[in-house]
Amino acid sequence: MIEIALQNIEIDFGYKKILNGVSFNVAKGEKVALVGSNGSGKSTLFKIIMGLQDYDNGSYTVRRSATVGYLEQDLDIADTVVTVENFLKSAQQAVFDVEAKLRRLEACMSDPTLADKLDKYLADYDKAQDDFVIAGGYDVEANFSKICGAFKFGDDMLQKLCTELSGGQKTIVKLAKVLLQAPDILLLDEPTNHLDIETLEWLEVFLCDYKGTVLLVSHDRYFLDKTVKKTILLHKGQAEVYHGNYSYCIQEQERLMMLEFEQYKSQQKIIDAMKAAIKRFYEWDAGGKAAAMQRRIDRLELIDRPKLKKDELPLHFTLGERSGKRVLTIEGIRFCYPSNPQIFNDASMDIMFKERVCLLGANGTGKSTLIKLILGQLTLQEGSINMAESATVGYIEQEVSFKDESMSILNAFREDAVIHENEARRILAKFFITGDDVHKCLHSLSGGERVILRLAMQLQRPINFLILDEPTNHLDIHTKELLENSLEEYQGTILFISHDRYFINRMATKVVCINNKAFVSVDGNYDDYISATKADVY
Repeated sequence: MIEIALQNIEIDFGYKKILNGVSFNVAKGEKVALVGSNGSGKSTLFKIIMGLQDYDNGSYTVRRSATVGYLEQDLDIADTVVTVENFLKSAQQAVFDVEAKLRRLEACMSDPTLADKLDKYLADYDKAQDDFVIAGGYDVEANFSKICGAFKFGDDMLQKLCTELSGGQKTIVKLAKVLLQAPDILLLDEPTNHLDIETLEWLEVFLCDYKGTVLLVSHDRYFLDKTVKKTILLHKGQAEVYHGNYSYCIQEQERLMMLEFEQYKSQQKIIDAMKAAIKRFYEWDAGGKAAAMQRRIDRLELIDRPKLKKDELPLHFTLGERSGKRVLTIEGIRFCYPSNPQIFNDASMDIMFKERVCLLGANGTGKSTLIKLILGQLTLQEGSINMAESATVGYIEQEVSFKDESMSILNAFREDAVIHENEARRILAKFFITGDDVHKCLHSLSGGERVILRLAMQLQRPINFLILDEPTNHLDIHTKELLENSLEEYQGTILFISHDRYFINRMATKVVCINNKAFVSVDGNYDDYISATKADVY
């Protein structure tokens, strides 16, 4: 049974044709990923399916009577002046309405003054009970506890007003509400944002076991490989359907590209042979045959040469002086915030030259706090943090901001690097910031654009110790892969925080997990860490 069907969807925003004949089906029970670079139209397609976005041509259908739960990437609940508990429970309002009806009918049936209407009340009560069972009324409390437990919503969190939540907390609360709705169709736009690895793993199992249909957008490749069986790639305004997970999609793309390249080479050989024959015909004064041969060439449907060389980010860091064998030494540190429980208690670790260390830990265990301590933005209460004297640090924060958000990209870059405009434009172009885009105001940049610009700025000075706080959070898959390719060539030391297990597996040579206010170190990547601990990450 088809749950969602799109046929030749087209949408033109004036400056760019986003979708140019997108067609695909999603069957009942399928787990499907919608992938593509930023701006390829993924979120736009979700809005079209939900009836929130107009389109120019084509058609779409959603199965009649199917319930749809939608996690919208840019939905804000800041103005929702209710507690988190009430916001979450509103997902099951239909059940509570039926339950309230049952209570009202019970009151009527126990009222002796209404005894003459008892038969009617009994009939209404039986129907309401059936509705209550169908709506899952007897599972409401169990499901609520299950979801709250998975997302670590304690009483303090549940009693918070939605207006008091951070950006990350809002995303998690919105996701929890959608899952509580238990709809026939789940549309999830970036559900993995701000989730720690433990919660990500729970969500993977939840979605794999989910009885309904799931269509999701995510830049988490590990998550996609675990959850989906079909991948729809949006590319050049159209949809390419692959019947497998993300890794299968990439393998198939490469296989088809190489097949297309072989077809291109074969056609070029044929064309070269035909052109040589035309030349000979002219030499033999056989112009008619030459013209006929040329017409055959003109009628050929030419195969474009596939682009085999991949894009690259020019992340060629100038290391300057080597930082020394021991880049960072942390010994017996203790730290707590004035109003919070202790974060670190007698925690110690070392980072050696050229190590790529991933800092793991559940949300709230102190990963970003440790980075701030290393950078001197917070003050230790006990212990020591010593960095090599020759270490020069480059730092990309989790939420990149600039001191003057009203400046243009070009002016901000020139002010930071102190270089001529032509040189600034040349460097920015290597980071795919070209033409009039250099005049975009900083406040209009997406999270991914901010990360790329900050990287471009950092590259203008020598750096031998790179600290990255969730660098892939706002990057699409294509840009993540560009970043990974470039960082693999980096000859310095890296300390990074990430919940992206694919990124960790590719980048890390050591994993340090914050556990019970101390550090647990394992050589290798994420999979090595899991094998070594033979348990959950935390």
